[in-house]
Amino acid sequence: MGPVSFVHDQRPVRVVFGAGRIGALADECDHLELTRVLLIATRYSTAAQTLLGDRVVATVTDPRAHVPVDQVHETLDLVGRSGADGVVAVGGGSSVGLAKAVALGTGVPILAVPTTYSGSEMTRVWGRTEGGRKQTGRDLRVAPRTVIYDPDLVAGLPTVTAAASAINAVAHAAEALYAPDRTALSDLAAAEAIRVVTATLARALDPTALLRGAYLAGVVLDQTTMGLHHKLCHVLGGAFDLPHASTHSVVLPHVLAYNLGDPAVAERFAAAGAHDLPAVVRRLGSGHGVPTSLRELGLSASSLDEVMNTVLAVPPVNPRPVRADAVRGVLWGAFSGVHV
Repeated sequence: MGPVSFVHDQRPVRVVFGAGRIGALADECDHLELTRVLLIATRYSTAAQTLLGDRVVATVTDPRAHVPVDQVHETLDLVGRSGADGVVAVGGGSSVGLAKAVALGTGVPILAVPTTYSGSEMTRVWGRTEGGRKQTGRDLRVAPRTVIYDPDLVAGLPTVTAAASAINAVAHAAEALYAPDRTALSDLAAAEAIRVVTATLARALDPTALLRGAYLAGVVLDQTTMGLHHKLCHVLGGAFDLPHASTHSVVLPHVLAYNLGDPAVAERFAAAGAHDLPAVVRRLGSGHGVPTSLRELGLSASSLDEVMNTVLAVPPVNPRPVRADAVRGVLWGAFSGVHV
């Protein structure tokens, strides 16, 4: 059964979806009345500059993972010197994350063009890292006003990168299904995101289907409060600079296995056709060459207690208790790749 009591709060966002829609980039800037933009882009920097023409007044081509605060300060200074009235972010979570830091500091609008399945482009969630700690928050100023989803831009992703990023999207949808603020619409979107992404990962990696699933997962990431899985991944990424998508892929089956021990959660996942999601994620990830343990990502066993203590210092909302024994068990399973 879906939630019987909820509050649905939906922010305005313009979504442009379809192959070749990157060609509308200049028109979408006009729609937002952007005349002087900061372009944050990686793989498609040259193409984006060509499409935007002389409205590009500054560029950043090396956004770093986990949004380090020193790069945020450098970019804010660049915005001030260039007089940019908006940010166009073409790339994955690092590009969009840096754009959000700029918007948080200046209030300028963002036009996002994702080239992975991270989902950040659909949210008001921001994050930045300083001194090995990742700080996150929510603010409407950082939510992109327009998002262009073009499957052509993700079609060239290496298989392992695409699979890890797609499982990252599954993580958003999965935690939305047990969020304390889930709604009737978020349940539907989360279940569909899980269905589309897992079914596509089991076949050829159709970028249109994966991008559609990632869009839905991004919607519920914005609308609901994430739990233990996202908390662990933020700590691991911020403190140890682990790769974002692969960390999600490794950790997700272990957190889900723990939380599915709650009968209400198990019933909800069964209703969504995802009763065996931990095993499905493990199988799909390993089948596409995604790492299966934190050890493979470079984490040392001696760091596990630090991760656990950081999580327990400000425990997340979660359907099952976030206690030392539970977090230790999840972490050890994710570190070793052993599933119980």
